[in-house]
Amino acid sequence: MTRKRHIVVVDDESNIGLSLRLILEGEGYRVSICDSAAKFHAQRAMGAVDLYLLDVRLPDGNGIDLLQSLRQRDDQTPAVMISGHATIRDAVEATRIGAFDFLEKPLARDRVLLVVKNALERSELQLENQRFREMVGDGPRMIGRSAVFRAAVDAAAQVARSDAGVLLTGESGTGKELLAEYIHRESPFASRPFVKVNCAAIPTDLLESELFGHEKGAFTGAAAMRRGKFELADGGSIFLDEVGDLHEASQAKLLRVLQDGEFQRLGSEHSIRVAVRVISATNRPLDELIADGKFRQDLFYRLSVVPVRVPPLRDRRDDVGELAAYFLAEFCVRNNVKPKSMDEDVLPILERYDWPGNVRELRNTVERMAILTPGTWITPDSIPMEIRLRPASVPSGLHGVRDAAERERIVEALERTHWNVTGAARILGVERTSLHKRIRALGLSRD
Repeated sequence: MTRKRHIVVVDDESNIGLSLRLILEGEGYRVSICDSAAKFHAQRAMGAVDLYLLDVRLPDGNGIDLLQSLRQRDDQTPAVMISGHATIRDAVEATRIGAFDFLEKPLARDRVLLVVKNALERSELQLENQRFREMVGDGPRMIGRSAVFRAAVDAAAQVARSDAGVLLTGESGTGKELLAEYIHRESPFASRPFVKVNCAAIPTDLLESELFGHEKGAFTGAAAMRRGKFELADGGSIFLDEVGDLHEASQAKLLRVLQDGEFQRLGSEHSIRVAVRVISATNRPLDELIADGKFRQDLFYRLSVVPVRVPPLRDRRDDVGELAAYFLAEFCVRNNVKPKSMDEDVLPILERYDWPGNVRELRNTVERMAILTPGTWITPDSIPMEIRLRPASVPSGLHGVRDAAERERIVEALERTHWNVTGAARILGVERTSLHKRIRALGLSRD
């Protein structure tokens, strides 16, 4: 997983390039050398770069203009200018654009290594500070004390310390993406990028371009070169959500990245090497897809070095109260409204429900209750009717289905009439005495 820091030197003097290569490679850096601006632009598929060393004067351009073009493409990689005759005006302009420092010719080994070290450390510190801000602000919180959920979190924490591939399985809405963020945050690569890809949300014909990037003119509409998600995640983690939706060609390319650590942008013949920790997730049964020939078995083994099952909310009912309280407080803070509280009778109803949409459905329900409750106290009446009245498990058999449908229809009529049985009977088109009997038979009560 560990990769060498990549430094790109753009200088037309061959002796300068050779000297820098000897100095930097002797310290464990990987060095690429371009002797012109044109060659630099032609070799943009060289992969992730940690530092640029740019000569101010080039045979076909200016190092300062080169730096400016990098910044215009939103490339924030640190850059150090090299010059034997730079003016103060050059230094001011380069600093304004964002150059970290100047190296003067003839180059001194100790000075080169010090400037390179400082530039890389500052870049690393900026990335780390950004990551800390994300952690303090929207960092993932593992809420829940149930044994089945803590087992999943503990497994995630253990695998986070390695660079092994992780496959998160579980139903939609269980929090697989949140757990993937947690794994990255607890890993040695936490200061590096965490890149998310929803494989199911990207059209099949664009998926390869999204993952691996493309060159200008690679296909209709490719007006400029674009780096893919794997390239952007170099040194960090990539989260492939709904990986079971990858089509066959993308599966083959993904397997190559996992095996060799390299890929090619669409329309390019140059290979790009990356070191990326892959975390994938799916709510589909991959074993069935493998049996049907829709998912590669060798790719499955690469992705699921450590499989972690994320339990559905119905298997961790003890966590419903803590999750609901967190979502309610978060909603009030986010919308700058007065804090709201839940009546003690609300929790048993929420815990009784099966939550087919899992944590995502619970969050949406809590926010819905907070929005529709005018005061600061959320009562059982605030709970959506389909949750209040639905039994804890799906009914089986024709009688169970009929009773569930009848129960829902009767309660809807009673709610509309504020539990006036006569009015509800009129809505339903039945005798009042008959409705009383069905209410008793179904065990319905206003409480």
